[in-house]
Amino acid sequence: MSVWISHFLLGLSLAAPVGPINAAQMDRGLRGGFLHAWLVGLGAMVADGIFMLLVYFGVIHFLNIPFMKTFLLLFGFFILTYIGVESLLTAGKAGMETRSSNESHVKSFSAGFIMSISNPLSILFWMGIYGSVLADMIAKYEAKEVFLYSCAIMAGLMLWDVLMALVASMFRRVLTQRLVSAISVVSGISLIGFGLYFGYEAYRILFGS
Repeated sequence: MSVWISHFLLGLSLAAPVGPINAAQMDRGLRGGFLHAWLVGLGAMVADGIFMLLVYFGVIHFLNIPFMKTFLLLFGFFILTYIGVESLLTAGKAGMETRSSNESHVKSFSAGFIMSISNPLSILFWMGIYGSVLADMIAKYEAKEVFLYSCAIMAGLMLWDVLMALVASMFRRVLTQRLVSAISVVSGISLIGFGLYFGYEAYRILFGS
C-alpha cells in the first residue's frame, strides 16, 4: 500500500506544476463552471495516458527525431496561441452564464486533449519522468504490479484535475465579472506565451540558431 501511495503522490506532483492545462482549466472553470474545467483536465489526462502507453511500448523515442520534434513544436505553437487568443477575445464579450450555456462539453474536453497531446514538454516530461519510473518498476515488480502502480499515478492526476475544477468553480461564485475577465486575460497571455516559446524552439531546430 505504501508503494501505491507513493506513486499516487507522484501523479499528484506531476500534475501540480503551473502550465497551459492549469491555466486553461482555471479560465474554463471561472466562466463555465466545474464540469467545463474538469473536462479540460480529463482531456489532458487522456493524453497523458497515451504518453504513458507510448513510453511503456517504447514508441515515444520515435518522437525524438528532429522532424517529429519540430512538427510537434509548431503544432503546439499554433494550438496554444489560437486558444490563448480566443481566451483574450472572449474575456470581455460574454458573461459567465452565457459562456456556460453556449460552449459544448466536447469543446472543453478536446481543448484539454489537444493542448496536452501537442505539448512537446509533455512528451519530454513523460519520457523522462515516467520512463525512469517505469524502468525502476519493471526491475522490481511483476507486470500486474507495474500496471497497478501506473494506475496510481493516473489516480493522482485525476485528483488534481478534480481539485483544480473545484477551485475554479468555487472562485466563480465569489468573483465579479471584471475579475473573471482579468483572469481570463492573464490565462490567455500565459497560453500565448507557451505557444511563442514552442514556436521559438521550432525556429531554433529549423535554422540552427
